Amino acid sequence: MGTELTARACAALIVADVLKGRSLTESLGHKTAQVKDSDRAFVSELAYGSCRWWYRLDTVAGKLSNKPFKKRDQDIRALLTIGLYQLEFTRVPAHAAVAETAGAARGLGKPWAVSVINAILRRYQREREALQQVLSGQPSYRYAQPDWLLNALRRDWPEQWPEILEGLLQKPPFTLRVNLQRIELSRYAGLLAQSGLTARPVPGVPSALVLDRAVVVDQLPGFGDGLVSVQDAGAQLAAHILQPERGDRVLDACAAPGGKTGHLFEWERDIRLTAVDVDASRLQSVDENMQRLGYEPVLVVGDASNPEPGWASGPFDRILVDAPCTATGVIRRHPDIKLLRRADDVVKLADRQKNILNSLWSLLKPGGKMLYATCSLLAMENELQMKRFVKHTKDADIGDLGGYPGHVLEHGLQTLPGEHEMDGFYYSLITKKA
Repeated sequence: MGTELTARACAALIVADVLKGRSLTESLGHKTAQVKDSDRAFVSELAYGSCRWWYRLDTVAGKLSNKPFKKRDQDIRALLTIGLYQLEFTRVPAHAAVAETAGAARGLGKPWAVSVINAILRRYQREREALQQVLSGQPSYRYAQPDWLLNALRRDWPEQWPEILEGLLQKPPFTLRVNLQRIELSRYAGLLAQSGLTARPVPGVPSALVLDRAVVVDQLPGFGDGLVSVQDAGAQLAAHILQPERGDRVLDACAAPGGKTGHLFEWERDIRLTAVDVDASRLQSVDENMQRLGYEPVLVVGDASNPEPGWASGPFDRILVDAPCTATGVIRRHPDIKLLRRADDVVKLADRQKNILNSLWSLLKPGGKMLYATCSLLAMENELQMKRFVKHTKDADIGDLGGYPGHVLEHGLQTLPGEHEMDGFYYSLITKKA
C-alpha cells in the first residue's frame, strides 16, 4: 500500500480498527500519520461521522450487498460505510464520493472491491428513498444505536428516551472551562472576541463558555498558560458540587485524563490532592495537564478498588470517585463507544464501581463528602448503584443536588446529552455521618 494513504483509505482503516475493539482516538492518532497534513481533518470527519451513524449505514450496506463481507475484509466494509456517509451527510459531490471511495480500495490492496463498492454506492443513489421508507421503522436505523442500548434507555428513561437518542446523534459543543481564580468569565469572553471567537455562558455552570465553533487549542488565549481548558459543562459540575475547602485532603480516584483534577484546584488552590489511576500511561496525561495548569498533585498509579497504604493513608476530607463506566452519556463526543460496548459490559462495570465505592468509603473522614460520578446514562451504574450503596452503608447520607442543572433523582443528579449544552453525567453526593 505504500507509506501514504488516501484520506478515504485511511478513514476505512481507522473504522476497521474500531470494529476490532480499538478506540477511535487511539487509531486516529496512529493512522493519520500516513496521510497528508491537508487531509487529516477530512479523515477525522469521515471516521467520526461513520462511527456516529454506523448502525444506520451498516444496515443500508447490508440491504444492498449480495453477501456479507468476510472477516478479513472489514476494511472494505468500513470503506463502504464511509462512502454512504458522504452521500447521506456531507456536501462532497456525489460523483466524487462514489469514484474516490471505490478507488480507495486499491490503496487498501484490494482492487477487486473497486467495482463492488462502486456498484453498491450507485445502487444506493437510485434506491435511497425506497430504502429509507423500508428501514425508517427500525429504531436501530432511525437512532443509529445498538439494540441493547436502545432497550436499556427505553427501560431507564421511559419518557425521555427519544430525546436522549436524538441528543446522542448531535455533534457536541466546544466548551471551555475558564480558570476563575485567574480571570473573570466575562473578561475571558472579551479576550475570545478580540481573537475573533464568539462564546456564550452556560446557565448554572459559572466556569463554562461554549464557543460558536471549534478551534485548535493554540487559538485559545492563554491556553498554554493554564487560563482555560477544554471540558464539557456537565463534567465541570463535579468541582462545583464537591466544593473542596482550603486545606482539605482530597482524593481524586480514577483521575485520568485530569480534567476534573485541574478543576478541583481551580475551585480551591490550597488543597492537598492525591490523584490515582490504574493506568500509568493515562496518568501521564494528568501530569501533562497539571504542568500546563501549574498545579502539583501527588500522582499515584494504583487501583481504587484495592487501596494500598502508600497512597490510601486517610482520612480524606473529600473524595471524587470518577468511576469507570460504559460512557454512554458521551457517545456524541466519542461515537466509537456504541461500537466498542456490549450489553454485558454494564454488569461488569457496575460490579467494579461497587467495589471501588466500598473500598474508598473507609478512607473518608466522618463529616467528609464523597462525590460519585459517571458519564453513563444507565440506572444500573447510577441510581441503582447508589440505592444499593446507601442501603448497605448505614453512615452514608445522600445530599440534595436540586440547585444544579439536570434531572434530580432520589439519589443523585443526571444531565442528559443535548440539554443545557451538556453531555450525559450522573452525580451523587454522599456525606459520611459523624
